[in-house]
Amino acid sequence: MKKEDFDFDLPQELIAQTPLEKRDLSRLMVLDRKTGNIDHSHFYNIIDFMTKDDCLVLNNSRVLPARLIGEKIGTKGKIEFLLLKRLELDTWEVLVKPGKKAKVGAEFQFGEGLLKAKILRIIDEGIRVVKFEHDGVFENIIDELGEMPLPPYITTKLKDQERYQTVYSKHTGSAAAPTAGLHFTNELLERIKEKGVKVVYITLHVGLGTFRPVAVDNIEEHKMHAEFYMIDEETAKTINDVRKKGGNVITVGTTCCRTLESVADDNGQVEASSGWTDIFIYPGYKYKIVTSMITNFHLPKSSLVMMISALVGRENILNAYRVAVEERYRFFSFGDAMFLK
Repeated sequence: MKKEDFDFDLPQELIAQTPLEKRDLSRLMVLDRKTGNIDHSHFYNIIDFMTKDDCLVLNNSRVLPARLIGEKIGTKGKIEFLLLKRLELDTWEVLVKPGKKAKVGAEFQFGEGLLKAKILRIIDEGIRVVKFEHDGVFENIIDELGEMPLPPYITTKLKDQERYQTVYSKHTGSAAAPTAGLHFTNELLERIKEKGVKVVYITLHVGLGTFRPVAVDNIEEHKMHAEFYMIDEETAKTINDVRKKGGNVITVGTTCCRTLESVADDNGQVEASSGWTDIFIYPGYKYKIVTSMITNFHLPKSSLVMMISALVGRENILNAYRVAVEERYRFFSFGDAMFLK
């Protein structure tokens, strides 16, 4: 199967640059995965597509304001760090721009010296292992100095950084938001719970690899990045009970989908666990547990388009995307939503 099999034409002006004023006012395309039928609605109506027998699974990871702008000590040359992964207490894997300034031993400062960093070793092009020096709590300093690491296709500065967080975000660690969840409000979640839908949470810390394109022509040769997940006993039990009673497991976004499909056994049973997943889901994959998904509109030829194609069929997805373009839906992180039922 070729990467080009998942391409589609997307006008640049349909890429949403800013979030809507109210989260749940975004449009909602409803795609029936059995028939390919498409309906149009709004996200505040998502509750109409759930029953009291269903389970809604959300990712409560919180985005770290991981983009740091500083200077090289001595030359004052500008530098940008993007925190990727914590290796030890003050040692991080970071993406550095421009990388040519970040040789082993080079030192940098941020916030006029509030935070300092030294390059320990080079991992890859642009990626370094860095040791930070600071007084006080690292997370508090990052909250003060850091900016949200918005995707490269968003060029408008975000006025309110909380709009790149879900209202239920809890555990800090993501380099990007689980964007399908950005449409929910606290009020909408309460209405869903009042209907009897079981609402549970997993944690998957979204990595920078979510923005990396599929580089190979034959998608079976693509290697996925690894991301850390956690799923607790209560969530596992609730999901297993819902499946036993014949209810739908509705994942909010590809991150929840990726987590559940990684931890489920061949019978679709889930156990509490934590670890790293590098699962790559594309057409031909047989879903073990996920029956429905809420998701945004993704990049052409991306691994995320391939994942949802495995759930509803490639032709159904490409047709839905053609309709979305015709109907002027908003794409990507701050865009509109799909419900794959």
